[in-house]
Amino acid sequence: MNWGVIFPLLLFLIVIFLIGFWANKFVKSTDSFLQEYFLGGRQLGGFVLAMTMIATYGSASSFIGGPGVAYTRGLGWVLLSMAQLSTGYFVLMVLGKKFAIMARQYKAITLIDFLKERYQSHAVVIISAVSIIVFLFSAMAAQWVGGARLIESLTGLSYTSALFIFAVSVLVYVIIGGFRAVALTDAVQGVIMFIGTAVLLVATIIAGGGIPNIMADLVAENPNLVSPYGAARDLTPLYVSSFWILVGVGVVGLPQITVRAMSYKNSKAMHKAIVIGTLVIGFIMLGMHLIGVFARPILPGIEVGDTVMPTLTLKVLPPLLAGLVLAAPMAAIMSTVDSLLILVSSAITKDIYLNYINPNASEEQVKRTSFWVTTIIGVSVVLFALSPPDLLIWLNLFSFGGLESVFIWPVVFGLYWSKGNKYGAISSMIIGMGSYIMFDRLLPNALGMHTVVLPIFLSLIAYVIVSLISHKSIRTKKAIDF
Repeated sequence: MNWGVIFPLLLFLIVIFLIGFWANKFVKSTDSFLQEYFLGGRQLGGFVLAMTMIATYGSASSFIGGPGVAYTRGLGWVLLSMAQLSTGYFVLMVLGKKFAIMARQYKAITLIDFLKERYQSHAVVIISAVSIIVFLFSAMAAQWVGGARLIESLTGLSYTSALFIFAVSVLVYVIIGGFRAVALTDAVQGVIMFIGTAVLLVATIIAGGGIPNIMADLVAENPNLVSPYGAARDLTPLYVSSFWILVGVGVVGLPQITVRAMSYKNSKAMHKAIVIGTLVIGFIMLGMHLIGVFARPILPGIEVGDTVMPTLTLKVLPPLLAGLVLAAPMAAIMSTVDSLLILVSSAITKDIYLNYINPNASEEQVKRTSFWVTTIIGVSVVLFALSPPDLLIWLNLFSFGGLESVFIWPVVFGLYWSKGNKYGAISSMIIGMGSYIMFDRLLPNALGMHTVVLPIFLSLIAYVIVSLISHKSIRTKKAIDF
């Protein structure tokens, strides 16, 4: 083991554990366990809000999978990845104050709480909970795989042993600290991600002999590596543009992101988060994907893309600094998986257990159930991650597309269209989920676009048409009854 690299990572884990134990005192002392455990008491400031959104969104696919794909595809993938620049800005501007105000009026603690009160439908609640559990399970699996591969590459331990170490590390502070622990550790992790990206980008450019030299090496190997069309010229303008829906506009439909928009304390915090979030996410996404491309002349012949980032870091940086930089992807992975764990736990505990299994549960029963559900989900995902895919980014993007297809229109129209109703929401969610799974299996990237585009379009049509028809029939029935 390279202890010079491992020591800073151990220090980072100790800090994360301390934050988890500190946050636990709020969980123990609060009068409202659910609001504290799942929303941090709605007290996030601007900086913490920005960092928790960035850290949740910037995951294993951003720090390990993304650079790995950029390594194989070239600068075209860097261009595609920059669709993520507008993520924080778009989410907070679209949902904004209205979502936070309505969430407080409804006393909503989860996104499903909001949908339940807005549409007054048990079917909406059940479909939402099932969607979150199914799609976020695959997203969490991607994070477990990313964390395990990172530890494996640093320590020389087997993949299984590395997976166990990573899983235990995350589960401890999430189970004891809840959302406040997640948000505060996200703030620390977001700062580490920013610094780690800057340091590694500079070190990679120096190791490659400067940007002109790196570009010349890329052109000599394959001129398409520096074109917007990718190494195999398969990144068409239509396909690249469609990613603006998947990782830009569509992010409004991701439950793990939207829940952040109901957790800030005031409008000043939201405005501050928009500015900080846009700048930081833009720098991190640009920096990490450029690192993936620039690594190609320095580390030729890498076959497993997910190993590019840790391998490059160990090569171009001294051990102690490498350990500090590698805390960035570790932070990204941990911050995403802890948010997903809390979200799935809330879907089961708050939206299924309290609504349909034990509505009169005591505070102590809810606490015990939340802790056990979080633990069982975490262990289940570990078992699923024992057989990892080659490039975890595709597993992550699959879950993104599925969640967006289900939630984007019920959330947006639920806020801004009074004629939107439960019938439109139910049809939109069913068609969105069904068509996404069908297209992903049978017609991936149909018409040269990412798979998510058509399901989102179909779910939009379903929501609008069914809402208008049912709204008209309800008005007619009321008129006849009168």
